[in-house]
Amino acid sequence: MVRRLMARRLVEHSQPMNRMATTPRIPMYCCMCAPAGVCSRHVRCGCSIRIADPPPPYPATVIPTPRTVIFADAADAILAVVRARGQRTVIGITGAVAAGKSTLARRLSECVVSTDNYLPDYQTMAEHLRDLPESSDLERLAQDLAALRSGSGTNIPLWTFAEHRRIGEQYVQTADVVVVEGLHALHALPRQHIDIAVFVDAPQPTRWQRAVAREQAGDRPWPIEYLDKFFHTVAEPTFALHADSYRRAAHFVVINDAAHAPES
Repeated sequence: MVRRLMARRLVEHSQPMNRMATTPRIPMYCCMCAPAGVCSRHVRCGCSIRIADPPPPYPATVIPTPRTVIFADAADAILAVVRARGQRTVIGITGAVAAGKSTLARRLSECVVSTDNYLPDYQTMAEHLRDLPESSDLERLAQDLAALRSGSGTNIPLWTFAEHRRIGEQYVQTADVVVVEGLHALHALPRQHIDIAVFVDAPQPTRWQRAVAREQAGDRPWPIEYLDKFFHTVAEPTFALHADSYRRAAHFVVINDAAHAPES
């Protein structure tokens, strides 16, 4: 009996180990050559695995919960957080067309970067694709924000609505408060370099009225017929695809309806 037990143990120990059972599972990142939370678009490895967006790097002790404010009070509320941080701050502002993003940005800082400057050349892009985040150069935007956030000035693209294309570059000097504003300012790529995220909310009828008034004032050389088509068939449905995720990422939700403060 003893000999049979010893023989059985020798057989069991001589069999190969089950590697799947003994090897610890490695978390699946988007790329094995990139750290956790870094998308394969950064490392250009060709890996197609995607991961959840990283949270924006803001100090939770300063902004414990998302806060809803009316437009008239938004600048003061946001700048109070900037002062509490006591260091250079990048603020990201998103919202649908004519929500009031650029107006709020100008109230916060003279150093404003618009995501419009990272749009594609319209002649090379189908109309329904022009407002997609994948169509904009958000990797370049992230790099430029990283430079400004570190304290360096940088050259950013210069894009014009008159020609619907990039026409050169412009130098931007950093500041204590840097603001990036635009439809996809809170996309995962630029959001890595944003300290305070802001979502400006306004009802569509109010925004449409503002958009028409803006075009009539000569803000863009667009006929109202083209604006109508672009607003309702391109800009609105495209932003709607991302609005919920951008709102969830925001530290401030700013209400900018006609009752509180129309865009000026």
